[in-house]
Amino acid sequence: MNNKQNEIKNQVKQHYGKRARQASKLTTLQPLEALRCADGTTKTDMDISLGASPNIYVRDDLLGVPSEAIASSAGCGNPIAFADLQLGERVLDLGSGGGLDCFLAARKVGPTGHVTGLDMTLDMLELARNNAQKLNIVNVEFLEGFIEAIPLPDRIVDVVISNCVICLSPDKDAVIRESFRVLTSRGRLHISDMVTLGPMPQELKEDSHQWARCASGAEEAEAYMTRLESAGFVEIKMKYDGDPQSQENNMPDLIAVKIVAYKP
Repeated sequence: MNNKQNEIKNQVKQHYGKRARQASKLTTLQPLEALRCADGTTKTDMDISLGASPNIYVRDDLLGVPSEAIASSAGCGNPIAFADLQLGERVLDLGSGGGLDCFLAARKVGPTGHVTGLDMTLDMLELARNNAQKLNIVNVEFLEGFIEAIPLPDRIVDVVISNCVICLSPDKDAVIRESFRVLTSRGRLHISDMVTLGPMPQELKEDSHQWARCASGAEEAEAYMTRLESAGFVEIKMKYDGDPQSQENNMPDLIAVKIVAYKP
């Protein structure tokens, strides 16, 4: 990994480490109170924008989930909603953050299934493990590692999910190859992510701060699809999820997408 890629990864780690530390201070809030603050304001003075908004998650699904897990979520979609998870399936969440999507997945796969959350940010991992203890969930584990080098054996999971994380990686081909590697035959990929509606200027691609906010690392849908095809995925489908988000500083508009792909 070159110096620029390392700079980007370090900036992302710092950004989301700060988010985890801020979310951990929300212990006085009940989960649905945290949800009501999803417009970016909280009952405290913390600089945090809550990602688990009513437009992304069904309110009832968040009942019982620790407020810290909701507050730390920075997703652009809800991969659990279209993953059609089944009892007994093994799930890997790339960039699992405070554990929100892992906890929702654990309910779907039941006690005979298993969910692994993978994250490179130690503060997020600590937060997620603490949240798992609060929920007394035994079919979820959280691993430290990079999504470009998944610390799992080949053909070990049935489903890979990710929520607005692959756009943060400076080596997306590695992420997609690794996802393909760990999936079983006919395993599937369910991703919520951001793409651009136009090319990203080179100077913005070099801006690590914009990468950390899921902006500069996003790419056009066609490039994303090509990466998936090159890795070997089939039956690839991409669907826009919501309205375009206007940007400033010559940055193209961004839009959330849902992506489904299968390993042959």
